[in-house]
Amino acid sequence: MSKFGELIDVKIPVLLDFYTDWSEPSTAMHPVLRDVAAAMGDKAKVIKIDVDKNKELAEALRVKGLPTLMIYKGGEMVWRQSGEQDANTLIGLLQEYV
Repeated sequence: MSKFGELIDVKIPVLLDFYTDWSEPSTAMHPVLRDVAAAMGDKAKVIKIDVDKNKELAEALRVKGLPTLMIYKGGEMVWRQSGEQDANTLIGLLQEYV
């Protein structure tokens, strides 16, 4: 869990995508997240977290639906939503926290 703390305790916003390879909505988000990462450059981080490989973290954060997206800024969760989102929405949300 301390590694998770290091991931989110940064000055730039961090978008976390909790996914699994067997969830179609999760895999549909992969190209969207690539677009978001490309658009934000070094102003934000986009991190994909495989729920099957990180069960303890997913349970601690009460991830139920997939994909679950979260934005952290300075170690604090500032936004969370389950379900697919489009790139423009996510970019707009991240820019609020840059």
